[in-house]
Amino acid sequence: MHVRIGLLTEGGYPYVSGDARLWCDRLVRGLERHVFDVYALSRSEQQEDEGWVPLPPQISRVRTAPLWTAEDDGVVHGRRARRRFAEAYGELASVICSAGTHGARGTREAFGRGEAVGTGEALETGEARESGPILEADRFGNALYGLAELARDEGGLVGALRSEAAVHTLERACRAPGVLGAAREARVPDLLAVAAHLERALRPLSLDWYEDDGLGSVDLCHATAGGSAALPGLLAAHFHEVPLLVTEYGVPLRAHYLGASGDAPVRALLAAFHRQLTAEVYRRAACLTPGNSHARRWQERCGADRARIRTVYPGMEAARFAEVGEAPESADPHTLVWVGRVEPAKDLILLLHAFAEIRRAEPKARLRIVGAAAGDEGAAYLGHCRALAAQLFPDEADRVHTVGDNPVSFEEIGDPAVPDLAEAYASGAVVVLSSVVEGFPISLVEAMFCGRPTVSTDAGAVVEVIGGTGLVVPPRNPRALAEACVALLRAPERRARLGAAARARALELFTVEQNVAAFRGIYLEVVSHAPVRKAVLDETGALLPFGALAEAPVPGRWTEPRLGTGGLGVAGVAGVAGVAGGAGLGGAVSGRPRWAVDTPVRATGTPPAATGEPVPAGEGAR
Repeated sequence: MHVRIGLLTEGGYPYVSGDARLWCDRLVRGLERHVFDVYALSRSEQQEDEGWVPLPPQISRVRTAPLWTAEDDGVVHGRRARRRFAEAYGELASVICSAGTHGARGTREAFGRGEAVGTGEALETGEARESGPILEADRFGNALYGLAELARDEGGLVGALRSEAAVHTLERACRAPGVLGAAREARVPDLLAVAAHLERALRPLSLDWYEDDGLGSVDLCHATAGGSAALPGLLAAHFHEVPLLVTEYGVPLRAHYLGASGDAPVRALLAAFHRQLTAEVYRRAACLTPGNSHARRWQERCGADRARIRTVYPGMEAARFAEVGEAPESADPHTLVWVGRVEPAKDLILLLHAFAEIRRAEPKARLRIVGAAAGDEGAAYLGHCRALAAQLFPDEADRVHTVGDNPVSFEEIGDPAVPDLAEAYASGAVVVLSSVVEGFPISLVEAMFCGRPTVSTDAGAVVEVIGGTGLVVPPRNPRALAEACVALLRAPERRARLGAAARARALELFTVEQNVAAFRGIYLEVVSHAPVRKAVLDETGALLPFGALAEAPVPGRWTEPRLGTGGLGVAGVAGVAGVAGGAGLGGAVSGRPRWAVDTPVRATGTPPAATGEPVPAGEGAR
């Protein structure tokens, strides 16, 4: 007895380098009684070249396609197909250009709390969700599915989305009455940039994943993020009524706002597109599982129904930190530890200035910064931090430390002093987080597993994660951060109490076991309320209970009198038959794109890596 899950990822599992790959791997391995088909969108050629992690046997196959490139599908549309494209794409462009003009007011949350930063156009508020936004949602959905149906019928949309006709259609939408002010200001380079972005974002429409033996054969689609990752799930729901579950540990719409670039018209139009796509995903999803209340607030603000939201914390491996957590007295009582990915959002500059104040109050204090730089920007930022540390803390021969010994050190996991993560946390009495923007703070959870008290800035889901087991200060406030650290350095008994409470909280809420158990129940809940689409038999001809879903919604009310002396009555039987008979709404896509890859998994469950043998998975980014 099993459920077949279509696991939808973007830039993540099963690739060695990618988002949420460890969480996906732990989830799949923990649900060994279910069968998984992985549908993965890759973000770069390098990611594909690095290969996959070893896969467990419950993964029956992997289908991949790149978002970073797409060959021209060679499809030449006839007159009728061109008219269908112009109508659907024109409607999509019209909604994008007019999005936000029906009373939605701007929101600009505090950047230090990791909320939205304004892009000129903001999320709709609950008060604004009147007939205008609802109509826009219907129009956007109809246009999106119209393009998907055209792609299925004609074999792809890559050429059409790249055509001059698409740019001209977008231009007409921008010049129509009542559109966004920024849309009216769009010039030709802006239109070309927006059209190119839409082509990339809509590439999943041209995939051949939506046949009866593809996503049409699964019992449930589980998207590991919103946005592009969930788009195949939307189409599976549209073509085959497959229920969609969306998990978001980070919110793609928020990430788009934070990373938006380009001129104002480009930013406004792309923000409108991603806002509409996010709203459609939330509207069609059978269930949403944010990883924390921070992500949940974003989903509710974007129109998600609270009744369909279940908060599920990420599952993390606690065993590697068990030894440290059982021996908290091993820490150096004068050492502060920061662990994470070095980038500007982590605000190490603030931490260094705060540590200067800490040193004046506690001359024996030391700070260990453990982490690698994230990309070129991170490398430049790390160099700036090293220079600032050398300026703030020159080698001191007249202090308590050895001559030439700087109280601030920059290290990476794998160095002799920090061979692994557990050793990094074990070296300090207090773990510090100084971020100005944060999602789910993985480093804090690891510190909690190790029984370490924490001092953190109030960003993202920090307060929700630590509860009352650590100290929280406002972001961008070095004095507050310094005072909290000094308070804990001077109170060993308080550190011990907070550390023990933190470890107990982490073991209760943030383990792999609780995460897997939550999704086991959610999977069964979702499929049990999905419509019956078909009967599935095993090799012996016996019915697979979860191949044919357990329940089907029947039209009418159960409290109404039956039409006959037995059974459901004519209306009830007709209702069930109608639902069951609606399984496949069309054939497979003709002309499969050459840039999509279908890889059957070996009998052992381990797929080939792109560079020889499978590469073991590493730890996710912090």
